[in-house]
Amino acid sequence: MEEILKEVKFDEKGLVPAIIQDAQQGEVLMVAYMNRLALEKTLETGYTHFWSRSRNRLWKKGEESGHVQKVEEILIDCDSDTLLVKVHQEGAACHTGHRSCFFRRLDREGWQEKGEKVFNPQEVYGGGCTILEHIYEVILDRKHHIDRQDSYVASLFRKGLDAILKKVGEEATEVVLAGKDGDRERVVYEVADLFFHTLVAMGYYNVPPSDVYGELGRRFGRSGLKEKEERRER
Repeated sequence: MEEILKEVKFDEKGLVPAIIQDAQQGEVLMVAYMNRLALEKTLETGYTHFWSRSRNRLWKKGEESGHVQKVEEILIDCDSDTLLVKVHQEGAACHTGHRSCFFRRLDREGWQEKGEKVFNPQEVYGGGCTILEHIYEVILDRKHHIDRQDSYVASLFRKGLDAILKKVGEEATEVVLAGKDGDRERVVYEVADLFFHTLVAMGYYNVPPSDVYGELGRRFGRSGLKEKEERRER
């Protein structure tokens, strides 16, 4: 195994990009990153494993959705710094529900969505914590590709921290106003906006949702009044 991996040129962070392609149709499904451990697990199991930059952990594609990728062939480019992994895809590769992450086509009128979704993300992820993590990963991608002119998130990162925090404040105010009006549907809509822009602010500081889950877990079962008292004593 060691001799095999010596051929791969991992970057300064120990990562190598992996282009995932449908083995039968030739369609490019997604692009992700592997570190040495992810590549080893992929070779050992025959299913794709990647390294999550946002969650800082190894993950198997489809571990939550069941939409796994069975590997048929792994190729490396002439510079040994990019992998091409041909797979048999179960269900969809993209967390949005599309078979491929490349489901938007550019024409003179802008970016146009093509193809129908293979599944509804709400049914797979339940609309809970997992979907927040997937959104967060997309936000980090836009942060790393800040020049994307078609991305709202990238535009926020270009404007800087003040613009991001301003949006968080605006959306928090919208939640309050919706609550005061007693409009339940609007509360749901505005809270979703608040969650989203809070995730952008977290992305600015590289704070993954798992850190927030951990803090909530630490507090769970404890008296809120006692928590506040301890904070005042610090």
